[in-house]
Amino acid sequence: MPRARTSRIAGFYNLSLPERLEQAAIAAGLDDEWTAMYRVAGGLEPGQAEHMIENVVGIFGLPLGIATNFLINGVERLIPMVIEEPSVVAGASYMAKLARASGGFLAESDPSEMIGQIQVLDLPDPNQAAERILAQEDALLAQANLADETLVSLGGGARSIEIRILEQTAAGPMLIVHLIFDTLDAMGANSVNTALEKLAPSIAQLTGGRTQLRILSNLADRRLARARCQVAVKSLAFDEFPGEQVRDGIIEAWAFADADPYRAATHNKGIMNGVDAVVVATGNDWRAVEAGAHAFAARSSRYRSLSTWSLGKQGQLEGTLELPLALGTIGGATRVHPLARANLALLGVQHARELAEIVAAVGLAQNLAALRALASEGIQRGHMELHARQVAIAAGAEGELIERVARQMVASDKINLEAAGEFLRAEEAC
Repeated sequence: MPRARTSRIAGFYNLSLPERLEQAAIAAGLDDEWTAMYRVAGGLEPGQAEHMIENVVGIFGLPLGIATNFLINGVERLIPMVIEEPSVVAGASYMAKLARASGGFLAESDPSEMIGQIQVLDLPDPNQAAERILAQEDALLAQANLADETLVSLGGGARSIEIRILEQTAAGPMLIVHLIFDTLDAMGANSVNTALEKLAPSIAQLTGGRTQLRILSNLADRRLARARCQVAVKSLAFDEFPGEQVRDGIIEAWAFADADPYRAATHNKGIMNGVDAVVVATGNDWRAVEAGAHAFAARSSRYRSLSTWSLGKQGQLEGTLELPLALGTIGGATRVHPLARANLALLGVQHARELAEIVAAVGLAQNLAALRALASEGIQRGHMELHARQVAIAAGAEGELIERVARQMVASDKINLEAAGEFLRAEEAC
């Protein structure tokens, strides 16, 4: 009888690399065909890479880790994360453990509606042009749907048309046509851009203007994902820090980020540490997600925190995160890259909205990890302990010497190449 899917794997951090893969595969129900993809360096053969981008000369590898303990909408999830920064995977895993004690993460997402833009110039009367476009909305939507009839047959396609008029720009007044297009389980750039090309001649004819740019917007604010969690005060306590002090410190740290763009930039970067790591692991466009998230953070004309942390009615810590997440589970690198496909299988997802909800939960967990550290011991202690291993490797340590040299650097509070070299030479002389 197969083991029930779980994200709780005791001692996962202490297992060897092959043992971790074995246990993750068992927990996620992956067979040998899937796990074989994790044994290929970078998860990609050079011949496969050559068909993905131009002028390929090699493959650049990044670490792929698995965050454990995630319970999202009542479902156990092992989270693949691709990132080079220490402490991110560990931090997300531990915060997921704290959150699951209070029910885990609850998440939801909007329909996969993307915004395509057509720029119209040289209009004597933009308002009159807008009226003519809206009067023909049904016909224009039908025309846009010809761009991807398969998607339309599955329930996606053009939903509506909206008009924006920009009165004063460096290029003069312009009318912007927004095509709202549901891309279902695809990120949707190709479908939306093709639909815009279909519409542009008709828009020009209707308005008497000149259509210029026809392009998808990465500010996907009709495609938002939201996650929330709560953490009991007793779960926040550690070492000499009482739970109430940690909780209040987290709320104070969030308030700083929400009020000050200089702090918000680093605060939101911490959120994106978690978000991007999963987006990259699943073969999605992390640059589009980054652009959309930061634009969304500035939607009130002031750059603010993407998350919110507050005091619950029973004294618990409550957190929420909302951001645009234009993700896909079909098309692009999500299907071309073997390891991206394996990671989607590890996650156990089929649909883009489900993936967006998972990513939002990971972003919230990573935000909590950073704020908890900042509000108590400071960000450097845990981060530098993990960083010490990288310094030891850079100094030439291998195998068991890596951990031994790293521990000595942390104990001496000297985490640099010179100290690593000294400790390494002493170890090798023994």
